[in-house]
Amino acid sequence: MEDSILVVNSGSSSVKLALFDKHHQKKASALAEKLNKTDATAQITGSPEPIALPENANHQQALQVLIETFTQKELLQGQPLAIGHRVVHGGETFREAALIDIDTIAAIKKVSGLAPLHNPVNLVGIEAMQVLFPSVPQVAVFDTAYHQSLPERAYRYALPKHCYEDWGVRRYGFHGTSHYFMVQEAARLLSKPAEKTSIISAHLGNGCSITAIQDGKSIDTSMGLTPLEGLVMGTRSGDVDPGLFDYLAGQGVSASDVHAMLNNESGLLGLSGHTNDMRTLCELAEKGDKPARLAIDVFCFRLARYIGAMTASLRHLDAVVFTGGIGENSAEVRRETIKHLSLLGLMMDPELNQQHGKESGNRVSHADSRFPILTIPTNEELVIAQEASRLARL
Repeated sequence: MEDSILVVNSGSSSVKLALFDKHHQKKASALAEKLNKTDATAQITGSPEPIALPENANHQQALQVLIETFTQKELLQGQPLAIGHRVVHGGETFREAALIDIDTIAAIKKVSGLAPLHNPVNLVGIEAMQVLFPSVPQVAVFDTAYHQSLPERAYRYALPKHCYEDWGVRRYGFHGTSHYFMVQEAARLLSKPAEKTSIISAHLGNGCSITAIQDGKSIDTSMGLTPLEGLVMGTRSGDVDPGLFDYLAGQGVSASDVHAMLNNESGLLGLSGHTNDMRTLCELAEKGDKPARLAIDVFCFRLARYIGAMTASLRHLDAVVFTGGIGENSAEVRRETIKHLSLLGLMMDPELNQQHGKESGNRVSHADSRFPILTIPTNEELVIAQEASRLARL
């Protein structure tokens, strides 16, 4: 009898699939990219052999091929017990994960205007899996749900109140699944109950966000109405003066071009003029490339400013936590960020930091640091699998 749980993460031109057993141990994962194009590709993680996709394969076709491949390799036998889906935006409707039914889908569509680049493709993945496995319980896990505990002072913008009351304009926050996992893991490492653990969690990848977590709950976060607000990111600007829009309009730049600039041409890529890959930027900076060095410096300084700002939301602090591809793997980013925070008593241990905390129980802080500094690999897929199990009552 099959005991697997599937986790689906649909992007605009890609789909990631992970397979867990009922004890939440990962069995396999796969990625299909460049969907709806002639050069669409797919591959099981760790396998050198590509998986053949139909030309111009769409999400449903890619998922079907990946499922067939899992079945052929006897990773999946029969139907899964449950399917969990990452959904970026749940608005104020969803404070936690939800079983997917007609009403859930309607609610996701209703708030899709808040995440037009994400929710529609998340729904494509849901609908594709409903076709493949119509009798299997499916669960939506929302990036925004964990941040529904934000107090009003943290989520309201200083705008006319009808903007919130009529249009839902407020700060929602994202990467909630990752930040939730961070406090659970930090609590375990610190030997504390999660509901009594308070951390500053920095999720740093191509998308970046930071969250103040008080006694296990999100009470402040950097991303807002959309994932554009907050930290400098790979291609996203993070915070800018709203007056920029009027100024650029005066230069003949259209609103759509400004939107594309802030989302796709800014951040590390815009500052460096080279790349949004932090590893490449660090290599270039080491060789004396000044734009690459500037991109790193701005990234780390803005991150340090946000860490300092998040302390205003907390009553106490158990640890500062770095996660995500950059947060987990860039010793330079952690080092340069913490240099700006000596006033808070934060101190990095150079050797432990260079080892990414792998030899020290995830700690990279100096023994004299006022607060522990941790690096914790994120595992959003695991959280989604756990939520799918819980709601499917497995």
